Amino acid sequence: MAITAKDVQKLREMTGVGMMDCKKALTASEGDFDKAIEWLREKGLAAQSKKAGKVAAEGVSFASVSDSGVGVIVEVNSQTDFVAKNQLFQDFVKDVAAVVAGQDPADVEALKACTYPGTDRTVADVTADKVLAIGENIQIRRFARYADGVNVPYVHMGGKIGVLVNLAVEGIEADKVVELGKDVAMQIAAMNPAYLDKSNVEQATLDKEKEIQLAMMDNDPKMANKPQQVKEKIVMGKLGKYYEENCLLQQAFVKENKISVEQHIAAVAKQLGGKITVKAYTRFQTGEGIEKKEDDFAAEVASMIK
Repeated sequence: MAITAKDVQKLREMTGVGMMDCKKALTASEGDFDKAIEWLREKGLAAQSKKAGKVAAEGVSFASVSDSGVGVIVEVNSQTDFVAKNQLFQDFVKDVAAVVAGQDPADVEALKACTYPGTDRTVADVTADKVLAIGENIQIRRFARYADGVNVPYVHMGGKIGVLVNLAVEGIEADKVVELGKDVAMQIAAMNPAYLDKSNVEQATLDKEKEIQLAMMDNDPKMANKPQQVKEKIVMGKLGKYYEENCLLQQAFVKENKISVEQHIAAVAKQLGGKITVKAYTRFQTGEGIEKKEDDFAAEVASMIK
């Protein structure tokens, strides 16, 4: 019986085992999926199938810059913080970042199909191997890549937060802006701005904020009877506060809160005799948005001894 690529992919999705091992299992089992799964279990390979269903909400967010200047930030998840500190896991994360830098995949699925460094195998196949070796589910969740400009990485608390800042620099040597880039990255890690600049805030967001502020005044006995134009003027002032809280360049600079981030950048650029612009940034907080399953340990033990 001919084994198709679709068959191999289906078995891989069922078990989490690498593509080559799935193909061997299907060949040995003449295309019977149940027998192929048994074959993988007998070989000790399908033990990871249960692990693949476990929630991977820990892990590492890692940022780096390649020798060619390409900046990369990746988040790779594990089930426990203990494994996230494992050297084998951390080396795997660094290799994944190197793949993103060197092979420029379009998305996570394309990344999984890339060739893993030092092998002729895919990232997906090597990930499956790591699951077996480490004993936990591992998921490559997301990444960002900046090829141009000056890229500055920052990793906070061993990978709890990762930040990559992309700068456009004119008339200044790249190594002279790294300290500034690191300060901006630390600002982003600490303050988690929703936007780069106030010009990036969508009109719908501003309209909603105005609506909320006007409603708050209408419900405030001290403000409710004020003329509408007065309320509108107050709201415009509050929008300035909104920018200061949510937009990176308008935020107070954490190291000198009497000036904004954009004022600090301008001051450094003037001192160095050139121009510096923050073009983009990416901030990953490990596990954010992943719903963690709260296991009932006593119930789990009880189910095992029934």
